[in-house]
Amino acid sequence: MLPILLASSSIYRQRQLSQLRLSFNQFSPGIDEQAAPNEKPADLAIRLAVEKARKAAQNLPDNQLIIGCDQVAECNGELLGKPGTTEKAVNQLSTCSGQTVLFHSAICLLNSQSARCQQAVETTSVEFKLLTRPQIQRYIELEPAFDCAGSFKVEGLGISLFKSIHSDDPNSLIGLPLIRLIEMLRNEGIDPLG
Repeated sequence: MLPILLASSSIYRQRQLSQLRLSFNQFSPGIDEQAAPNEKPADLAIRLAVEKARKAAQNLPDNQLIIGCDQVAECNGELLGKPGTTEKAVNQLSTCSGQTVLFHSAICLLNSQSARCQQAVETTSVEFKLLTRPQIQRYIELEPAFDCAGSFKVEGLGISLFKSIHSDDPNSLIGLPLIRLIEMLRNEGIDPLG
Protein backbone atom coordinates (compact mmCIF):
# COMPACT_ATOMS: atom_id res chain seq x y z
CA MET A 1 0.00 0.00 0.00
CA LEU A 2 1.36 3.40 -0.95
CA PRO A 3 1.60 5.98 1.85
CA ILE A 4 -1.03 8.73 1.85
CA LEU A 5 -0.12 12.42 1.77
CA LEU A 6 -2.51 15.30 2.32
CA ALA A 7 -1.26 18.23 0.21
CA SER A 8 -2.88 20.88 2.38
CA SER A 9 -2.00 22.88 5.46
CA SER A 10 -5.66 23.06 6.50
CA ILE A 11 -6.31 21.81 10.02
CA TYR A 12 -9.95 21.30 9.02
CA ARG A 13 -9.05 18.91 6.20
CA GLN A 14 -6.54 17.18 8.46
CA ARG A 15 -9.31 16.53 11.00
CA GLN A 16 -11.62 15.30 8.25
CA LEU A 17 -9.05 12.87 6.84
CA SER A 18 -8.34 11.60 10.36
CA GLN A 19 -11.95 10.41 10.51
CA LEU A 20 -11.05 7.64 8.05
CA ARG A 21 -8.49 6.22 10.52
CA LEU A 22 -5.84 5.92 7.85
CA SER A 23 -2.30 7.05 8.58
CA PHE A 24 -1.13 9.97 6.46
CA ASN A 25 1.45 12.72 6.27
CA GLN A 26 0.82 16.36 5.49
CA PHE A 27 2.59 18.78 3.16
CA SER A 28 1.83 22.44 2.48
CA PRO A 29 2.23 22.98 -1.28
CA GLY A 30 2.07 26.79 -1.19
CA ILE A 31 0.79 27.55 -4.69
CA ASP A 32 -0.60 30.74 -6.21
CA GLU A 33 -4.38 30.50 -5.77
CA GLN A 34 -5.39 33.42 -8.00
CA ALA A 35 -8.07 32.78 -10.59
CA ALA A 36 -7.13 33.04 -14.25
CA PRO A 37 -9.09 35.59 -16.32
CA ASN A 38 -12.66 34.33 -16.97
CA GLU A 39 -11.99 31.10 -15.05
CA LYS A 40 -15.20 29.59 -13.68
CA PRO A 41 -15.27 28.89 -9.92
CA ALA A 42 -15.58 25.09 -10.23
CA ASP A 43 -12.76 25.06 -12.81
CA LEU A 44 -10.57 27.11 -10.48
CA ALA A 45 -11.22 24.71 -7.60
CA ILE A 46 -10.24 21.61 -9.59
CA ARG A 47 -7.20 23.30 -11.15
CA LEU A 48 -5.91 24.27 -7.71
CA ALA A 49 -6.55 20.79 -6.26
CA VAL A 50 -4.58 19.17 -9.09
CA GLU A 51 -1.77 21.77 -8.85
CA LYS A 52 -1.41 21.13 -5.12
CA ALA A 53 -1.13 17.38 -5.65
CA ARG A 54 1.37 17.79 -8.50
CA LYS A 55 3.51 20.25 -6.56
CA ALA A 56 3.68 17.80 -3.66
CA ALA A 57 4.70 15.02 -6.09
CA GLN A 58 7.50 17.23 -7.48
CA ASN A 59 8.83 18.14 -4.05
CA LEU A 60 8.59 14.74 -2.37
CA PRO A 61 10.47 11.88 -4.03
CA ASP A 62 8.69 8.86 -2.57
CA ASN A 63 5.81 7.13 -4.36
CA GLN A 64 2.62 8.16 -2.62
CA LEU A 65 -1.11 8.68 -2.95
CA ILE A 66 -1.39 12.45 -2.80
CA ILE A 67 -4.64 14.19 -1.92
CA GLY A 68 -4.97 17.68 -3.34
CA CYS A 69 -8.06 19.71 -2.50
CA ASP A 70 -9.42 23.20 -2.75
CA GLN A 71 -12.69 25.01 -2.20
CA VAL A 72 -14.04 28.02 -4.05
CA ALA A 73 -17.21 29.81 -2.99
CA GLU A 74 -19.35 32.00 -5.22
CA CYS A 75 -22.28 34.27 -4.60
CA ASN A 76 -24.07 35.69 -7.63
CA GLY A 77 -21.00 34.95 -9.74
CA GLU A 78 -18.59 36.68 -7.34
CA LEU A 79 -15.74 34.62 -5.86
CA LEU A 80 -15.56 34.55 -2.06
CA GLY A 81 -12.10 33.79 -0.74
CA LYS A 82 -10.75 33.56 2.77
CA PRO A 83 -11.54 36.96 4.33
CA GLY A 84 -8.45 37.36 6.52
CA THR A 85 -9.89 40.40 8.36
CA THR A 86 -13.00 41.36 10.31
CA GLU A 87 -13.96 43.98 7.73
CA LYS A 88 -13.79 41.51 4.83
CA ALA A 89 -15.70 38.87 6.84
CA VAL A 90 -18.48 41.39 7.57
CA ASN A 91 -18.63 42.29 3.86
CA GLN A 92 -18.74 38.63 2.79
CA LEU A 93 -21.49 37.67 5.22
CA SER A 94 -23.46 40.79 4.27
CA THR A 95 -23.18 39.76 0.61
CA CYS A 96 -24.32 36.22 1.46
CA SER A 97 -27.29 37.34 3.58
CA GLY A 98 -30.52 36.04 2.03
CA GLN A 99 -28.62 34.57 -0.93
CA THR A 100 -27.80 31.10 -2.21
CA VAL A 101 -24.05 30.52 -2.19
CA LEU A 102 -22.33 27.72 -4.09
CA PHE A 103 -19.30 26.02 -2.56
CA HIS A 104 -17.22 24.05 -5.07
CA SER A 105 -15.07 21.52 -3.21
CA ALA A 106 -12.53 19.90 -5.52
CA ILE A 107 -10.51 16.80 -4.82
CA CYS A 108 -7.67 15.13 -6.67
CA LEU A 109 -6.04 11.82 -5.77
CA LEU A 110 -2.70 11.50 -7.54
CA ASN A 111 -0.81 8.21 -7.52
CA SER A 112 2.73 9.51 -7.95
CA GLN A 113 3.94 5.98 -8.82
CA SER A 114 1.56 5.32 -11.73
CA ALA A 115 0.71 9.01 -12.50
CA ARG A 116 -2.99 8.12 -12.27
CA CYS A 117 -4.95 11.24 -11.37
CA GLN A 118 -8.55 10.97 -10.19
CA GLN A 119 -10.41 14.23 -9.78
CA ALA A 120 -13.88 15.54 -9.01
CA VAL A 121 -15.78 18.61 -7.85
CA GLU A 122 -18.62 18.39 -5.35
CA THR A 123 -20.87 21.47 -5.26
CA THR A 124 -22.84 22.36 -2.15
CA SER A 125 -25.66 24.90 -2.31
CA VAL A 126 -26.12 26.92 0.88
CA GLU A 127 -29.09 29.21 1.38
CA PHE A 128 -28.27 31.91 3.92
CA LYS A 129 -30.86 33.40 6.25
CA LEU A 130 -31.47 37.13 6.09
CA LEU A 131 -28.84 38.34 8.54
CA THR A 132 -28.85 41.61 10.43
CA ARG A 133 -25.65 43.58 10.88
CA PRO A 134 -25.64 42.86 14.65
CA GLN A 135 -26.02 39.10 13.96
CA ILE A 136 -23.10 39.18 11.53
CA GLN A 137 -20.90 41.12 13.92
CA ARG A 138 -21.83 38.85 16.84
CA TYR A 139 -21.07 35.74 14.82
CA ILE A 140 -17.64 37.08 13.82
CA GLU A 141 -16.95 38.05 17.43
CA LEU A 142 -17.84 34.54 18.67
CA GLU A 143 -16.27 32.55 15.82
CA PRO A 144 -13.84 34.53 13.66
CA ALA A 145 -13.54 32.31 10.59
CA PHE A 146 -10.99 34.43 8.77
CA ASP A 147 -9.29 31.35 7.28
CA CYS A 148 -12.50 29.93 5.75
CA ALA A 149 -14.00 30.74 2.35
CA GLY A 150 -17.33 32.43 3.01
CA SER A 151 -16.33 33.58 6.54
CA PHE A 152 -18.00 30.79 8.53
CA LYS A 153 -17.41 27.35 10.04
CA VAL A 154 -20.28 24.99 9.24
CA GLU A 155 -18.99 22.57 11.87
CA GLY A 156 -19.40 25.29 14.48
CA LEU A 157 -21.75 28.20 15.12
CA GLY A 158 -21.75 29.00 11.40
CA ILE A 159 -24.62 26.55 10.98
CA SER A 160 -26.85 29.20 12.60
CA LEU A 161 -26.38 31.42 9.53
CA PHE A 162 -28.12 29.00 7.15
CA LYS A 163 -31.65 28.37 6.04
CA SER A 164 -30.74 25.17 4.16
CA ILE A 165 -27.85 23.10 2.77
CA HIS A 166 -28.08 20.87 -0.30
CA SER A 167 -25.23 18.45 -1.01
CA ASP A 168 -24.46 14.88 -1.99
CA ASP A 169 -21.70 14.85 0.66
CA PRO A 170 -22.12 16.86 3.89
CA ASN A 171 -18.33 16.78 4.39
CA SER A 172 -17.76 18.82 1.25
CA LEU A 173 -18.79 22.08 2.86
CA ILE A 174 -15.96 21.74 5.39
CA GLY A 175 -13.55 21.30 2.48
CA LEU A 176 -12.82 17.61 1.88
CA PRO A 177 -15.44 15.49 0.05
CA LEU A 178 -14.90 12.28 2.01
CA ILE A 179 -17.47 10.16 0.17
CA ARG A 180 -15.73 10.82 -3.15
CA LEU A 181 -12.27 10.42 -1.55
CA ILE A 182 -13.20 6.97 -0.19
CA GLU A 183 -14.31 5.94 -3.68
CA MET A 184 -11.00 7.16 -5.14
CA LEU A 185 -8.96 5.39 -2.44
CA ARG A 186 -10.83 2.14 -3.12
CA ASN A 187 -9.85 2.49 -6.79
CA GLU A 188 -6.25 2.46 -5.52
CA GLY A 189 -6.83 -0.63 -3.34
CA ILE A 190 -7.33 1.17 -0.02
CA ASP A 191 -10.52 0.67 1.96
CA PRO A 192 -10.92 2.29 5.40
CA LEU A 193 -13.10 -0.69 6.38
CA GLY A 194 -10.92 -3.40 5.04
